[in-house]
Order: sequence, then structure tokens, then C-alpha cells
Amino acid sequence: MRRRAVLGGLGAVPFASWRTGAQDAWPSRPVRIVVGWPPGGSVDNLARILQPRLQAVLGLPVVVENRAGATGSVGAGEAARAPADGHTWLLASDSHAIVPGVLQLPYDTRRDFTPVMLIGQGPLVVTAHPATPWRSFPELVEAARERPGAIHYATAGVGTMMHVATVQLCNRAGVRLTHVPYRGGAPALQDALAGHVPLFTTNAPVGGPHLRSGALKGFGVTTRAASRHLPGLPSFHEIGFTGFEAPSWWGLFAPAGVPEPIRRRMEEELARILAEPDTRARVEAQGMDVLADPGAGFAQFLDGEIERWGRVVRENDIRL
Repeated sequence: MRRRAVLGGLGAVPFASWRTGAQDAWPSRPVRIVVGWPPGGSVDNLARILQPRLQAVLGLPVVVENRAGATGSVGAGEAARAPADGHTWLLASDSHAIVPGVLQLPYDTRRDFTPVMLIGQGPLVVTAHPATPWRSFPELVEAARERPGAIHYATAGVGTMMHVATVQLCNRAGVRLTHVPYRGGAPALQDALAGHVPLFTTNAPVGGPHLRSGALKGFGVTTRAASRHLPGLPSFHEIGFTGFEAPSWWGLFAPAGVPEPIRRRMEEELARILAEPDTRARVEAQGMDVLADPGAGFAQFLDGEIERWGRVVRENDIRL
């Protein structure tokens, strides 16, 4: 109080008092982190890493709530309908920018959400079951040219980055693969490991452990250069798909209308948590590069992603 009185000046005291009061009053009950995916996927894993640290700094329970379905849009719809009082947040991935072009949604991605923080990015990887005959992506392309549409690939769902990135790769290679969408990365992984589907495009958090164990083999990553998270795999840019880049990303959103002091406090607390060496190491061990890009930068990035992938969806008539 003494610091505020010294720094605020007579004209600033009412605003400073309102701002601090709003922050002090929040949270007043448990906080929900809505995840639009099943347990075991990359978004859920990230939520489980952040949850105990957020709970510790906020001083009240933080609950991770899985609301899976429709490429993350069921959970997003739940968060959009929640009161804008700072007790519900949405942890989402790249599909949050893609699915508006694929589905008729009960919410507007730009109007009904406020970007809080772009937490991190990471590579996607095209993988195959070890029993498949292809030793590289060029070999897969040759086989796909001989049998258009006969080779299937799994993803976490229609309108995910895994899906649209693979569509782009197929367009660049001049081949056609058949998409097999799942309700999330975890169920798709189980079928990929069992060999029920020969190819699986996924992100580093889901696919990385199984590439390292040899349960899956990898053909390439979607970052511009090879990734430290998946050593030994080239980027598609490096193997002839010049300029190709489609990284996955994860971010936190607030329902539109959450008071600015609350949104800013969440942004600041999350930035501090991600700067902690232990938390940062756990996030990066999932195959993510921590960015901690705050709201303004995240909003600009999101607009670019919506425009870019919206064009891909329209040009390829991608629908649920």
C-alpha cells in the first residue's frame, strides 16, 4: 500500500486501487482449464504440467476438464459459454485456428476468445509402423503414386494441423493418401502402434517417445529445419519440399470479456511458471519449444494462422 501511494500520485490512485482490487478478488472459487481433447494427448499433457503450479500460485484448486469432440471445438464451445469472470480458461492447440474453416461453430474464434499466451511450438512428424515397407518419405511417395488413395494415414482429427499439413505435403508431392481421423492423438496413437493404420502424422509430444523406442519410424518433421526434439529426422524442407513449414503450437485463451487485470495476472503468472527451470524442462521434454509470447503477439500470430490455413481448407474442400 505504501509503494502504491508513493508511485501512484493523486490522479492514479483510483485506477490503481480498482486494478489491484480486481486482481485481489480473483480467483474466488476453483479455476477450470478446459481441454477439448481426450486424456493422453499433447494439450492434456501440457495442462497436467501447468495445473499444479497454477494451483500453487493462485491459491485455489485448478481443475483440468477434458471436453473432447469435433477437433477441439466441443471444449472451445464450453469455454466460450462460460461467464467471463476468469474462472474458466481454454488450453488449445493449432486446430483452434483451423477448425473455423471446417465446421459451423457455435462460437467465433476471434470474437469470443482473447489470446492470453502462445505457450510453445513444436514439430509435427510423419511416422509409420515398423512393418511397413517404406524406408523414407520419397519411397512412400513412389508407392502412393502407384496406388492413389490406397495408403491410409491417421491424425488426431479433421482440421488439425496434422491433417492439413499432410494434405499440403500430398499436394506438393502430387499424390493422394486417405485420411483416417480420430477423436484425439491418444486413440490414433494406439491404432498406429498396433499397425491398424500404416501412417500416423502427429506431434513430437505424442510421437517422440515411440520413435525413440523404435515402436514407430519417422520420415520427416514439419519445422523448417531438423528439430532437436526428434534428432536424426530431416525436415521436409531439407528433403526437397522447399519452403514447407507447418509447426504445431499450443496456447491459452480467455473467454472474451474477462477483465483486463485478471487476464494480465494470468499472463504474468503463466510467464513466471514457464520461466521456472523445472517446469520449462518438463514442457520441453514433451517436444515443445517454450515461447511464452503474451497476448498482443499471440493475437497477431493467431490472425495469420487463421488466414493461412483457411486458404488450405478452402482450396482442398476439407470438411468434417
